[in-house]
Amino acid sequence: MARIATIDDLDLDGTRVLLRVDINSPIDPDTGQIADETRIDKSLPTIRDLAGGGARLTIIAHQGDTLDYHNLVGLEEHAEKLTEKLGRPVGFVDDVAGPAARARIAALEPGEVLLLDNLRFLTEEVSTFEAAAKLSPAEMTKTYLVRNLAPLFDVYVNDAFAAAHRGAPSMVAFQQLMPYAGGRLLSAELEALEAVAGNPARPCLFVLGGLKISDAFSMLQQVLTEGTADEVLTTGITGQVMLLAAGHSLGAGSEQFIADRSLDVFIPEAREYLKAFPGKIQMPVDVAVERDGQRVEIDVEDLPVAEPIVDIGSVTMAVYEERIAAAATIFVNGPAGVYERENSAEGTRRLWAAVAATSGVSVIGGGDTVSSAGRFIDPTEIDFVSTGGGALIRYLSGQPLPLLEAMQGGQ
Repeated sequence: MARIATIDDLDLDGTRVLLRVDINSPIDPDTGQIADETRIDKSLPTIRDLAGGGARLTIIAHQGDTLDYHNLVGLEEHAEKLTEKLGRPVGFVDDVAGPAARARIAALEPGEVLLLDNLRFLTEEVSTFEAAAKLSPAEMTKTYLVRNLAPLFDVYVNDAFAAAHRGAPSMVAFQQLMPYAGGRLLSAELEALEAVAGNPARPCLFVLGGLKISDAFSMLQQVLTEGTADEVLTTGITGQVMLLAAGHSLGAGSEQFIADRSLDVFIPEAREYLKAFPGKIQMPVDVAVERDGQRVEIDVEDLPVAEPIVDIGSVTMAVYEERIAAAATIFVNGPAGVYERENSAEGTRRLWAAVAATSGVSVIGGGDTVSSAGRFIDPTEIDFVSTGGGALIRYLSGQPLPLLEAMQGGQ
């Protein structure tokens, strides 16, 4: 991958900098307040370095979407959080690219920081517009956001890896009009993921689970064909689909759950992977169900059972713990079971403890993955926690990311 310029390549003093970050955060439905500040925390190094270098800094960011309307709120609380964490004022204006926003931008002094309101209050920034309009980055320079803001800045900086799979104007169009650079987080994300996908220390182990198995299946062919992963351990619904592909009947509860969510469409694909990559994909050898309020473990050879499978069993845990301990690189996406409930949390708990204890390089990403890790271990015990979900999966699947394409040839 071609080198992306960093903020160390910029002369910041007095420079008018437009910074795109991803501080899209979960919103508590009861209080309407930010429920998790991880992405805000991850944005701090770049903001601190730009403002500390004397830039006249304006920040743009999104929150929620039309498909995620509960989280589609203004960014005033985000500005308050940034002010508190940075120890310096972060101004806010409830305007995105209109007259009020432009006036505040023009008045900024060196070292001052301003956060504009939610980008997704603009139609051209929501995901449905991107999918329907299909504009090129050059065509996006004519959008309301870009034509109003671009003349006010000298440099564009992007630090929003978590949105790298989005081809919105705020992500890919400003590079057409001015010098640009990547922020601290973008550089760290790419370095960590290159350590997994590019030239990982061996053996390289992927642990794939959770409910959103489209993520796992989008990665499997790439990492196995390219030889990125020496072995894949499957858990969660991914593991159950692999068991079905291998000819095991799980029982009515699990098979109905999978069919109701149309996840049975992955069974033929799983069958092909098992055939094409013999010995590379490991499946659970025992599983757990909840019966009469108690956890009951069952060997896969004794399946099917009526109850839904909710976790991997203790024999599988022990085997997977050994594999994790022996790995030099470990990537994890998805919990092992229904970790929110005590009777089905043990697999996730033990695997996270194993990842935290390993001497290998560990990288994790995805919302549910990070949440489950935070429940059972100190996330600082993981070498790198990616802010990306969709962007992370697309990167490891070998799919192009609009942001990276723009940062490697936008101007």
